[in-house]
Amino acid sequence: MFDNFWTAFGLSVFAGLATGIGGLVSVFKKTESKKFLSLSLGFSAGVMIYISFVELFAQSLRDMTALNGKLLGTLYTNLAFFGGIALIALIDSLVPSFENPHEIPGDNASGKTLEDAYRILRMSIMSMIAIAIHNFPEGMATFVASLKNVELGTSIAVAIGIHNIPEGIAIAVPVYMATRSRVKAISFAFVAGLCEPIGALFAFGVMRFYWNDQLLGLLFAAVAGIMVFISLDQLLPHAERYGHHHYSIYGLVGGMVVMATSLLLVA
Repeated sequence: MFDNFWTAFGLSVFAGLATGIGGLVSVFKKTESKKFLSLSLGFSAGVMIYISFVELFAQSLRDMTALNGKLLGTLYTNLAFFGGIALIALIDSLVPSFENPHEIPGDNASGKTLEDAYRILRMSIMSMIAIAIHNFPEGMATFVASLKNVELGTSIAVAIGIHNIPEGIAIAVPVYMATRSRVKAISFAFVAGLCEPIGALFAFGVMRFYWNDQLLGLLFAAVAGIMVFISLDQLLPHAERYGHHHYSIYGLVGGMVVMATSLLLVA
């Protein structure tokens, strides 16, 4: 089972690094395509929703039914699924709305005065902490899926990576506005991304000492719940904020089509 450890861990690192890449892009790129951002976030949501229901939830249901019978297997799978939703919703509720990592600062934010600079820098630090907390279960999700199926884990890592890029922007932009330091802005974004591989190591520690097929089945369902919540609560609403509704939907459907096609090719 742990033969794929380094691949699974590497994919978690890759997903986390995307946060830093978002920070890197934000401080050097002068303009951005809002249509592209809407499309890419919608695409990420489509991939994650499709994987969650067609792969992860379905696999969990098969495994749990085989181990516990149809009634209990279905019950345990659904409890784990909604438990994953509850976990990520609890984490999200701990972040005040005005410091939510998915609220990218507007153009009217300013760091020209000392008071503004402190306020913006404080918001950046809180956003970094919030995003780090969000990244922890995402790192677990990527790692657990990759251990079972590298192709599936790669798809999840790419989807989460796309999702993490605007989070890196959310951190780096206000840091740069407050300090005018590209190094600090990029560093803050990369630090937040470190919680992805830390989450992967936490999942490995739990699975190493408490490993069994029952736990894996429950983890698959919980990961599906986490990814569905992230898609519906964060990715799609954030894509909508860029003002290009149809592009986010095109991306959503496109992500599902790409995943369906990839599954046909490996079947």
